[in-house]
Amino acid sequence: MKRVEAITRKTLRMILEASRDIYPREFGAILRAEEGVITELLLIPGTVSGNRHAIFQIHMIPTDFAVVGTVHSHPSGVYEPSDEDRALFNKFGGIHIITGYPFSETTWAAWTNKGARIGLKVLP
Repeated sequence: MKRVEAITRKTLRMILEASRDIYPREFGAILRAEEGVITELLLIPGTVSGNRHAIFQIHMIPTDFAVVGTVHSHPSGVYEPSDEDRALFNKFGGIHIITGYPFSETTWAAWTNKGARIGLKVLP
């Protein structure tokens, strides 16, 4: 799996807007990257969004070597991963983003599949 080091501002803004749009439920999607930069979101059929969960239908994810991880929102505003988040991180993908209410460019973080927080550059 290629190392992801950045996200485009357009993709980050799309994530934040989707998180605001579905609030107070959780938003969830799959991340795609090109050359170490997250550039796209995949919306997976059958994803269930509730006030305290976003459940992915992992079996619906297409076979795609550009898929690198997940993104989801925390309507509570806390963007630290829960135990359930860490279990997902460990099973699927190498990078995971959590956004927190009010879903601004300062209320999100990226995590490795081991649950360690990492920095991502935001590219124009």
